[in-house]
Amino acid sequence: MHMPLSSPLRIVLASRNKKKTREVSEILRPYGFEVVPVTDFAEVPEVVEDGTTFAENAAKKAIQTALHLGQWVIGEDSGLMVDALGGAPGIYSARYSGGGATDERNNEKLLRELQGVPEEKRGAAYLCSVALSDPSGVIRAACEGTCRGRILAEAAGAGGFGYDPYFLVPEYHRTFGLLSATVKHRISHRARAFAQFIPLLVALREQIVLES
Repeated sequence: MHMPLSSPLRIVLASRNKKKTREVSEILRPYGFEVVPVTDFAEVPEVVEDGTTFAENAAKKAIQTALHLGQWVIGEDSGLMVDALGGAPGIYSARYSGGGATDERNNEKLLRELQGVPEEKRGAAYLCSVALSDPSGVIRAACEGTCRGRILAEAAGAGGFGYDPYFLVPEYHRTFGLLSATVKHRISHRARAFAQFIPLLVALREQIVLES
């Protein structure tokens, strides 16, 4: 039985990060989409993120998960690029500190790498790439968003995840760790990527319903 258009439409997010899933869920909920994390499907293998760009990794997550489940899937890849480190950690943001990486260890490594770098040279950008695959593994929409900021030497705020407590947004004089969810969902790299992505997703809604 097909779901009426007025009902929340379940769509899979190819992410095992609970905080990221919650953030995407909060962004998409007002548009009538209920985000289902890939962790709800025990049989889905982890995707090897061996792409050379965020866009490649986002597409790979979406395609492989969609083919496995036979469903529409959103793939997302994001990370931090620090000017003074030549764009590192980049696509390795989540595993910057090596095997068994945690947010804490990644941040410790980042601060070590930036030791002695003056405040005015600690510019950085968060980048988010989003891709939507149909059940046959064809990418139907892809977008990217960025947010510029600066890396602090000390954490400020316990909100967000990843490098958020160290990422200062100059216009707000606050880190992502201090900003409210309402503000973050308006100005973050993820928010900016989804601002472009949502109209494309909404335009495909009826087709997604018919194929769900």
